[in-house]
Amino acid sequence: MKQIDLMKELHTPSDKKIVMLVMDGLGGLPDASGMTELEAALTPNLDRLARDSICGLSTPIAPGITPGSGPGHLGLFGYEPLEYQIGRGVLEALGIGLTLTPQSLAARGNFCTLDPVSGVITDRRAGRIPTHKCAELVQKLKPITLDGVKVVVEPVKDYRFALILEGEGLQEGLSETDPQKTGLRPLPVEPLQPGAKKSAELLNAWIAKALEVLKGESPANGCTLRGIARDPGLPGYKEVYGLNACAIATYPMYKGLARLVGMDVLEAGDTIASEVKTLREAWDRYDFFFFHVKKTDSAGEDGNFAAKVKVIEETDAVIPEILALKPNVLLITGDHSTPALQKSHSWHELPVLFHADNIRTDQVTSFGERACMAGGLGHIRHVDLMPLAMAHADRLTKYGA
Repeated sequence: MKQIDLMKELHTPSDKKIVMLVMDGLGGLPDASGMTELEAALTPNLDRLARDSICGLSTPIAPGITPGSGPGHLGLFGYEPLEYQIGRGVLEALGIGLTLTPQSLAARGNFCTLDPVSGVITDRRAGRIPTHKCAELVQKLKPITLDGVKVVVEPVKDYRFALILEGEGLQEGLSETDPQKTGLRPLPVEPLQPGAKKSAELLNAWIAKALEVLKGESPANGCTLRGIARDPGLPGYKEVYGLNACAIATYPMYKGLARLVGMDVLEAGDTIASEVKTLREAWDRYDFFFFHVKKTDSAGEDGNFAAKVKVIEETDAVIPEILALKPNVLLITGDHSTPALQKSHSWHELPVLFHADNIRTDQVTSFGERACMAGGLGHIRHVDLMPLAMAHADRLTKYGA
């Protein structure tokens, strides 16, 4: 029996509330000080909480596998990421409230900077242009048409946009055009299965037209496409867990992930403090809260160790406010590691903390990677966290006679 099916069978009503606090890209590696970002941060509240909790390390997908944000979060939500593969385009589109149909093929677009002579990518994110500039560029792309399909292109955030093609015969199973490093030319979309040839041709035609429109722009004179996919139609949180769930997140992709599994997405400001305010205001209306902190990951990808430490400390500062709401279960972890030393996602395990009234505490006295190695949870996988959260919230009944 699949775990999802087991959760459908065993979930039972309860008035207990669960908070899942995810610091995106939380895991790190030691710098010259010998400490990771989490270990270097001053986190008196998280450390105090660890002493009254059970801790451990969690693997997002499988040992040695570096996860994208989509698979990392799907695992946290209890969906086997090796079974459910979700394209980034679907998440970006849903994240900004676009509607996908069975005939839709969605891609995440990145504006980038191309060398005007060689055509190689010199900046994969076009200097992280602001969202208003992204919106201006998208307006210039909107007139692009393709024969036989409807084309939708909308700004997402910063340098990101969403592209949707809608029409008969569109298939996923397509390569991405971002080579994932500078100094290389964008790649063509290639069909990875026979039925995807038409889709590849249409996307390449759109890219060619987009590059013509963008060639005079600076710094965003090019674009790439990633995560080209269709909506897989996942079973929702209400069906799987019996939970009335909501998401508090600032970035569209994570809103898309939440909508994908049937969570209500609540409006919140761009600060952690404003997210806490939203949590407080929604407390009586929901029984599961996905609380997402993005900028730990952004700082890690920028290689900014100090900035990542600061975001962790800002999160630590609001822990008392979250605890004041008296969640019955508080789970704190990350979706994947983003060490500042690597400037990218990595395969390293994530520290995880479970706090609940009926928890068996361990000997961990601080919240950090090495401290959590000795925790009572041991080494587990992300997909095991939701069943544990449900159990500690008295939301699972007995299996078998």
